[in-house]
Amino acid sequence: MGTTHVTSCPLNCWDVCGLKVTVDGGKVVRVDGDEQHPITKGTICGRGRMLKERVNANGRLRYPLKKANGRFVRISWEEALDDIAENMQRLKDRFGPTAVLHSHDYANNGLLKHLDERFFNCYGGVTELVGSLCWGAGIEAQKWDFGNAYSHAPEDIDNSRHIVIWGRNVARTNIHLFERLLAAKKRGATIVVIDPLFGPTARIADHYICIKPGTDAFLAMGVMKELLRLGLEDRAFIEHHTVGFADVEQVLQTISLAEIEQYTGVSRHTATELARIYSDRPTATYLGLGMQRYANGGNTIRWIDALVAASGNVGIPGGGANFGNLQVSEWFDRAALTLPERKTASRAWTMMKQAEEMLRANDPPIGMVIVTCGNPLAQVPNTNLVKKAFASAETVVVFEQFMTDTAAVADYVLPVAASFEEEDVYCSSMYHAYVNYGPKLVEPPGEAKPDLWIWTELAKRLGFGEAFAYTREQFLNMALRPLERHGITLERLRAEHRVLLPVEPVPWRHRRFQTPSGKYEFTSSIARQKGMDGRLTIMHPAESAETNPLLAAKYPYRLLTIHPLRSNHSQHYPLLPALQTVRIEVSADIAAEKGLADGDRARVYNGRGSLVGTVRVLERAHPGTINIDEGQWGAFGGPVNVLTPDLESDNGCGSTLYDCLVNIEKWAPREEGRAVADWQTTLT
Repeated sequence: MGTTHVTSCPLNCWDVCGLKVTVDGGKVVRVDGDEQHPITKGTICGRGRMLKERVNANGRLRYPLKKANGRFVRISWEEALDDIAENMQRLKDRFGPTAVLHSHDYANNGLLKHLDERFFNCYGGVTELVGSLCWGAGIEAQKWDFGNAYSHAPEDIDNSRHIVIWGRNVARTNIHLFERLLAAKKRGATIVVIDPLFGPTARIADHYICIKPGTDAFLAMGVMKELLRLGLEDRAFIEHHTVGFADVEQVLQTISLAEIEQYTGVSRHTATELARIYSDRPTATYLGLGMQRYANGGNTIRWIDALVAASGNVGIPGGGANFGNLQVSEWFDRAALTLPERKTASRAWTMMKQAEEMLRANDPPIGMVIVTCGNPLAQVPNTNLVKKAFASAETVVVFEQFMTDTAAVADYVLPVAASFEEEDVYCSSMYHAYVNYGPKLVEPPGEAKPDLWIWTELAKRLGFGEAFAYTREQFLNMALRPLERHGITLERLRAEHRVLLPVEPVPWRHRRFQTPSGKYEFTSSIARQKGMDGRLTIMHPAESAETNPLLAAKYPYRLLTIHPLRSNHSQHYPLLPALQTVRIEVSADIAAEKGLADGDRARVYNGRGSLVGTVRVLERAHPGTINIDEGQWGAFGGPVNVLTPDLESDNGCGSTLYDCLVNIEKWAPREEGRAVADWQTTLT
């Protein structure tokens, strides 16, 4: 029969679902949703259910590995840790600690995953990565506008008269918001979906707006122009609680609705209707991540924020510009976990530019790369450059559960514990504000170890073992200490499984913003403090006909790289045969122009690389649009990031993964064999 335990999904996702996990004979045999979770209520997605297959997979790494003569051999933990510590000490003595690069992402929402920072700070401070491939441009944009990136509580949608889903693929990535949309529609709320791709969320909408990728800021400008022309703006909010609106009005005078129609493919009539919807408060806006993954990404989010503010939908129940919700992460004592004061040196690169910076670094050069919580050879843009950069490092160490593309190029692979194999506390700064407890349920396979054990053993060898002389329970209590005055403790979490954090369900309702002026800032003083202009502007994607007509003539189609339905980024691809082929989704006009049909093989290419896959013609996608889901492994055709650029967004904090022009051609079987051989050659 087994025993069933209440726990949490650890995946880096909007919803952070409550789970019920059944264990029998020391093995996870079932993963279900926890019906008692106040937000997720027993519903979980395929990615969460796949955690059973992931933790039990035959392909799990079980022993430390070292590459010798191009092949991996099994070694002991003692040998692996001694080698790594010796190399780290040698690099530090010769070049200083920044000769080590910590390459990471956010594969897991556990609080104790931050202990990697504690280790590297105590080492002296390494070359670290800042910004985000995922949502960095949008977070920075909202900090410029509001002073922080806060969202309304999930249940506040019940107060909304109208709901605008702007670029968020809710049915695929935020399923509990999708459930609330269905309920809102049933009670009579208007649902508007703005997206280049027509999917399940668009199917339930009252109004679907098919927009050209990368032009969302222009649509927001058009709606603002109509809002002002019709006199529907919230003049009282603008005059009493904002600064810089005159700058916005000045910019709007320099662009016509005819130009906006041309850029976006959206009619003036639609802009007028949206202006009326926004003025008929309360209107909630839920922003997605894709539209801020452009060179104009920060500016895009700021224009949508500006529309929400000018229409009076800030600080009211049922309103909001809902992107991230950093209120959640602010409640934990991250400094106690990470010890930033122990850092004596530092060098910071953006996640997007890590490969380029590695290749040109000489003061000091990068001698070692340590990869945690990520798979950069699949997930970081411009894959071919990333391969070259990783090959340039003397030593690459990868913490992993599977032999990913990144692990395959490592010198040392350290097997780490997976979900349900270690105790932690989970939350997300994306949707709801519940913090969830995750007990240890099963043992890791073979000699796989929790990250904390590895950091502790390395710290002992490097002379700062005292910084890790704590139990998991003690570290968790450190992180939760600020919540004790609210009665939230580890003991309570263990007993109740999840607790609501004391966040504001309707941000900014007191009209006190965290900007330097204390007001909503249409013109950002934070940006000016950082040496940037701070005004909203007219800005096109970097790869577009308007910005680079010669490039657009050679590569006329825009590539999107959305999240896969069944995998959290690259994590589940080796577990599902149905995922193990590159699928190229094309709009109907491209299919007609190139003579492509469902099931054809095609090659998508640009100056950075190429990818071969199977064609599927999309229903009602914006003309000139191609999508290839991100996360694919090299063994199954290769990642779409061989095509994507590694530029930084306009505010320097985000990626430009969607700012990508490509071409496509039908692909013959004899050419495909050559392409596979080429991929294998570049991987080795």
